[in-house]
This record gives sequence, C-alpha cells and structure tokens, in this order.
Amino acid sequence: MDKKVINHIKKYRLENNLSQQDLANAVGVSRQSINSIERGRYTPSLQLALKFAQLFGCAPDKLFQLKEKI
Repeated sequence: MDKKVINHIKKYRLENNLSQQDLANAVGVSRQSINSIERGRYTPSLQLALKFAQLFGCAPDKLFQLKEKI
C-alpha cells in the first residue's frame, strides 16, 4: 500500500509564534519552501526534517508520520 508523509510543521511553527519567514531563516530555506512543506506539496530531506526537530525540541516522529493514502 502507498503511504503519504504528513507533517505538523505549521502547528509547531504557530505554537512557537514563528512566521514562515522566521522558520525559513532558522533552518536555512526559503519561505516558499516552508509554505510548500506545510501544504504537503513537498517532503523535506532528512537533514531538513532533523533541523526542524532540533529547532522545536522534539523527536522527528512528532513532526512527520506516514499515513495510508486514501
């Protein structure tokens, strides 16, 4: 079965009072990349996923999960 990566980046970003630009600056990508990740259009690299986890002080599996495609 196919699986899809879902993420909770927007939730964590908002809980930490960060704009998309603030988050982009913190992890070294463009604001457009953050927007694409939050909308599920782009799955970040492992390196970027680990940067998010480190920034938010949580395990990567709190930010990203595999879900069955419907």
